[in-house]
Amino acid sequence: MNKVLNIVPVPVPPEALEAFAAQIPPSVVHPGFENVFVCARAGGTTLDSAYETTLADAFVLEAGCRAEELGYAAVCVNSMSDSALAALRSRLTIPVVAPSQASMLLASLLGKKFSVVTMWPQWHELYHKAAREHGLTAKLASVRDIGVPPDTAELLAGKEDFVFEALERQARAAIEEDGADVIILGSTTMHQSHAYLEKVLDVPVLNPGVVAYKMCELLVQTGLSHSKHAYPSPSLIQDELLSGTVAALSN
Repeated sequence: MNKVLNIVPVPVPPEALEAFAAQIPPSVVHPGFENVFVCARAGGTTLDSAYETTLADAFVLEAGCRAEELGYAAVCVNSMSDSALAALRSRLTIPVVAPSQASMLLASLLGKKFSVVTMWPQWHELYHKAAREHGLTAKLASVRDIGVPPDTAELLAGKEDFVFEALERQARAAIEEDGADVIILGSTTMHQSHAYLEKVLDVPVLNPGVVAYKMCELLVQTGLSHSKHAYPSPSLIQDELLSGTVAALSN
């Protein structure tokens, strides 16, 4: 059995972690694979700033740094923040995938330009940063939001009536006004809206958590992983420093 470690970069209660895990239903999982969802033990809350994304990087690295020795076949960061992606690729030799990079690259395969439709303006820089880092700025038609703060505990539960329609309006504006021919959901917390948007829009709509997970499967099945020339391993492993930081913060 190939186990994939999915890391949510903010601390959430068990019921919220189950809601995150629900974005990858059994029908999506290839036979021979198993998903394990965990969350960061400390750190940010909504990743609304550089301060919080830096905290998330540290605690996602802590959550995933020993995945290889624990027998996992791959690691999937479950956030469009792509928290600790480069650091985990440096620490591990098994595949490490994250949603912003994976979704933007897939969108570039499916269309000429893509837009990200998200919850609130505080997340815009996450997508612009990812596009810059991966040389995709010219393909990013726009980033649009609906001005609704995210809820990492309830996700979109109870907000479907107005959130889904608001997301549809922004997606249509991205297509008709900005020139997007692919739409990417701006957060794995938005996965409940995917089926609705996929049904009402006439362009591909990418559910980033599923895209990143399926890329993990592809890499495991083909025996591929990130280049160690691009992500060299550290000469000195100091994982205990990360655990020590978590312990100090909890005291």
